[in-house]
Amino acid sequence: MQPFTRVTGPAAPLPQPNVDTDVIMPKQFLKGVDRKGLDRGVFYDLRFGADGQPRPDFILNRPGWQGARFLVVGPNFGCGSSREHAVWGLAQLGIRALIGTSFAGIFNDNCQRNGILTVTLPVDIVDDLMARISRPDANGLTIDLPGQVITVDADGRTIPFAIDALRRDALVQGLDGVSATLARHAAAIRAFEVGHRQASPWFY
Repeated sequence: MQPFTRVTGPAAPLPQPNVDTDVIMPKQFLKGVDRKGLDRGVFYDLRFGADGQPRPDFILNRPGWQGARFLVVGPNFGCGSSREHAVWGLAQLGIRALIGTSFAGIFNDNCQRNGILTVTLPVDIVDDLMARISRPDANGLTIDLPGQVITVDADGRTIPFAIDALRRDALVQGLDGVSATLARHAAAIRAFEVGHRQASPWFY
């Protein structure tokens, strides 16, 4: 998992509430046996027309927001099914963080496990940030995760945010759930393995 320390890039506004995982990753992209190519499926029906060509009016297809690293989203983002493909696709598309007022629980956990930072902020701050990044000449952000602060590059405004310490440290170190457990409890796991081998040699 790619570590998240300090990331700079353009942010795109997606103000619609209740964007569910079927919008983020439509069901036809769940047929593969691996994670390859999921970046094309992200927001497919919004990004592409019936002819498969990009819709020029969709924010991520517009000059100034192409290659966005961050999304500022509406409330309850990621609701619906628990499909992890939605998060895999966002990561493949290059999205490193989502900023909003609320996120669906399972989706939020899937983001954590796959290296995407979710930042929850009050409504007024999100609304102000949404307005700022709606201008292509002012949509650059820098997120400093260890420092827990977002900087608006155009004017230097800083926005502090809170995050659970374990989540923060796992993202900074690039650790998923298994790696984080091994990092914290490796000695205890090894001691158990040695003791179990001695107590139950027949098992091995």
